[in-house]
Amino acid sequence: MPQVKPSVKLLEYTPNPERTVALAAKLCYSDATIENLQEGLDKSDIAKFIQRLRSFGHASPFEHANFTFGIEGVSRSLLAQITRHRIASFSVKSQRYVPANKGGDTFNYVIPEAIEAMGKDAVEKYKKQMATLHEWYTEWQTALGGACEKSNEDARFVLPNAAETKMVVTMNARSLMNFFNLRCCNRAQWEIRDVAWQMLKLVLEVAPAIFGNCGPACVSGACSEGKMTCGRPLEVREKQKALLAEVSKK
Repeated sequence: MPQVKPSVKLLEYTPNPERTVALAAKLCYSDATIENLQEGLDKSDIAKFIQRLRSFGHASPFEHANFTFGIEGVSRSLLAQITRHRIASFSVKSQRYVPANKGGDTFNYVIPEAIEAMGKDAVEKYKKQMATLHEWYTEWQTALGGACEKSNEDARFVLPNAAETKMVVTMNARSLMNFFNLRCCNRAQWEIRDVAWQMLKLVLEVAPAIFGNCGPACVSGACSEGKMTCGRPLEVREKQKALLAEVSKK
């Protein structure tokens, strides 16, 4: 099927991420040598230590824990948004080396939620438009010399923002906290919001002490959107609470 939905997997992460953060922070506040830095640091101490770090805003130790995600079923529109988070590393499927019609005569694309909500007729109209754009793409590939790197790089100019892409993204914990603060918010665009909540669930499963309070500002305090607020902080808090409960059962 050409229609796709956002899907996220946690591919790799720093072993013992919470311990890594705690060790980095401990060095800042003690005269311990590197050799004995790990002494007296059990699991309960680590959770308390991380909570203290967050309470007084000491964020740099969180940069020592990295998380790598595989993201697919997303649009080039999302790519333009997520790459604005500059303290991160991105590897993205190339439209130059991977033709949009690889493996068949169709290409994958994302249908916006608002169009799906309009019903079957609107969705069918959208699909026909996607088919037309793909037809134009194939025509330009042929005119430019057939499916190859040289033709793909120019034929892709007629592809829409809806065209699916895949990526590998690595962020440290501090960057992820900022990402969740901005992109889990109801004010964020629906697609990147979906991806952000999926990412948050995955990191909560491996580092709950680090990410337990993460989400938009309204999760733990007042909304930061001012007059632009969605006006539904209780809804967001319940969503985060339900996510925490789901993760804790695993």
